[in-house]
Amino acid sequence: DGFSHIALVKGDIGDGENVLVRVHSECLTGDVLGSLRCDCGEQLHAALKKIENEKRGVLLYIRGHEGRSIGLLNKIAAYGLQDQGLDTVDANLRLGHEVDERDFADAAEIIKALGISSITLLTNNPEKAETLSRAGITTTIQALKVKLNPYNEKYVKTKQERLGHLG
Repeated sequence: DGFSHIALVKGDIGDGENVLVRVHSECLTGDVLGSLRCDCGEQLHAALKKIENEKRGVLLYIRGHEGRSIGLLNKIAAYGLQDQGLDTVDANLRLGHEVDERDFADAAEIIKALGISSITLLTNNPEKAETLSRAGITTTIQALKVKLNPYNEKYVKTKQERLGHLG
């Protein structure tokens, strides 16, 4: 898709069965700048900790997914709409985007290329798990619980109520 994705592998993948995997969508604001408006940075760090504790797993960092693939500038524009009262779903729609424009086909290809056939996916997004399952990867979900704060509470609750996210 024109992006260079990153696969960080911890330990020996062995037979490729029941590997702990985080498919993490790029989020400059949360992952690098520590934004409190989302839960991305906290999920990234929680996943890395779980993989470290397991001594075996994969973090896939999928580039080009900023703001559910609307891009950084549109994400900042969506923040402005959220400050005016819209939730994250309606803000993306108002900007003329789909609710979620991400595609996880590259993630599925990378997982298969690593010789992995079944995963425990560290995610709160059931659609991500369904996409990987449709690609032929046996997938179970382990939700990533992170602490809410006053700046991301509405965002996380919107993902739960409108997008079916867990945790």
